[in-house]
Amino acid sequence: MPITANTLYRDSFNFFRNQLASILLLALLTGLISVLLNQAFSPDVEQLKLLSATESDFTSTAGMGIQEIIQQMTPEQQMVLLKVSAAATFSALVGNVLLVGGMLTLIRLVSQGVRTSALRAIGTAAPLLPRLLLLLFICTLLIQLGLTLFIVPGVILAISFSLAPVISVADQRGVFASIRLSCKLAFANARVIVPAMMLWLAAKLLVLFMVSHLSVLTPNVASVVLTALSNLVSALLLIYLSRLYMLLRD
Repeated sequence: MPITANTLYRDSFNFFRNQLASILLLALLTGLISVLLNQAFSPDVEQLKLLSATESDFTSTAGMGIQEIIQQMTPEQQMVLLKVSAAATFSALVGNVLLVGGMLTLIRLVSQGVRTSALRAIGTAAPLLPRLLLLLFICTLLIQLGLTLFIVPGVILAISFSLAPVISVADQRGVFASIRLSCKLAFANARVIVPAMMLWLAAKLLVLFMVSHLSVLTPNVASVVLTALSNLVSALLLIYLSRLYMLLRD
């Protein structure tokens, strides 16, 4: 019996609805951790003033590329920009690792008939987190390089690596074995993976647009809300991909 997108969507939404409380808590908790880590590792106010002081200069360089703008910065400004980028990347990576590990563990435990919670899922996933950290770091790095050089290779890599975390957790496979099998399965089942990935990307952009227009929220609260909503969208995609891999393995 062929695997259809409609069946996967229906199963995913049913699981999402039945485990909504745990998924909401997991999305909010990992979002809060990401924001707190970003705040902890970001440069202080005095250093950030080096960037804000040149904001008027950047407005006159609309036709210039990012590399040209960076080259016009002073070494101090470049160092502050590097710290900001590193803090954002590190906090997002840690948050994603906790979300993916906790979510995939939650799916596995519920599928086995075990009653669990978001905190228990993260605790149970603790032994898997180092491997997931390396896996997501490699995948994110390659996808970012693909998006930087040309958009299409980055999108292809994102689709190719989509099943890697699910495979790593479900089968206890190594990083490169998971990536290799993910590439094989993703291309063989592109008809059900590509639409889900496109919907996931569109939903993330919609969340970003909605939160950016909520001027009543403070920047920190808006960051937590944005990250939590984005995590909810990613959680739904993880459920979809987990269900797909479950059917493929069966």
